[in-house]
Amino acid sequence: MKKTLFLVSFSVLSLISIPLVVKADDPPPLGGDPGGTPIDGVSLLVAAGVSYGAKKLYNKRKKTDSQTPEEK
Repeated sequence: MKKTLFLVSFSVLSLISIPLVVKADDPPPLGGDPGGTPIDGVSLLVAAGVSYGAKKLYNKRKKTDSQTPEEK
């Protein structure tokens, strides 16, 4: 019982004291233009969708163009 109480108390005190010990540095000051536009996830998904659609359209047109008039 004493061992369990000690472990629980030590764990709680350790978790409470972590924010007091760990401190983040201040961010560096912003200076001028960062020099570019960040690429976010939505832009990548849109670009992937457009390229996928273009590839499917290309393959579909290529397939219909390669068929002989008898197959159409």
